[in-house]
Amino acid sequence: MTPTTVIGICGGSGSGKTTIVRKISELVKDFVFIPQDNYYKSAEYISNANITAFNFDHPEAFDNDLIIRHLEALRRGEVIEMPTYDFVHHRRRQETITMASRKIIIFEGIMVFTNKEVRDLIDLKIFVDTPDDIRFIRRLIRDIKERGRTVDSVVEQYLNVVRPGHYQFIEPTKAYADIIIPEGGANERALNVLVTFIKSVVGD
Repeated sequence: MTPTTVIGICGGSGSGKTTIVRKISELVKDFVFIPQDNYYKSAEYISNANITAFNFDHPEAFDNDLIIRHLEALRRGEVIEMPTYDFVHHRRRQETITMASRKIIIFEGIMVFTNKEVRDLIDLKIFVDTPDDIRFIRRLIRDIKERGRTVDSVVEQYLNVVRPGHYQFIEPTKAYADIIIPEGGANERALNVLVTFIKSVVGD
């Protein structure tokens, strides 16, 4: 069995985690990408009008049992059926994505370090540290363009659950990080170090 290395990329919403993954993908091909967002629990009753009725910024918003099973399976070299999530209707889709294991597994999300069982499956922990105002602007633009949200609902959710959740659950997990990357995907030097490490693992 080919040994695998799990890299966890954590940081607040809009910190630049996905940008880092995209830039890695431009230089390294032999990895599998597992976004934590795909493992949200369904909350079909949510709408713009009651957006804070389900707290997406709490560790229990994720199906951690399934995350653990899938990471363990990938580490064993097995294939998984990764869930997909509909962020407009706030529910898990019926469709899954078949994901084969690779030498590198990149697990990315806002709370990938909050659960100890999940954290213990991650070999290299990276925290993306980006200022609050930048993260909020990115989130606002994304949620309006991609998720059918209104400005008022984004602001309400940010003030009532996203910001408090960040400081209660996400920011403290910075202490578990092996590497802290300021400014996310804009930090070219940190990205170069990370890509060099990944290439050394996959043998590129």
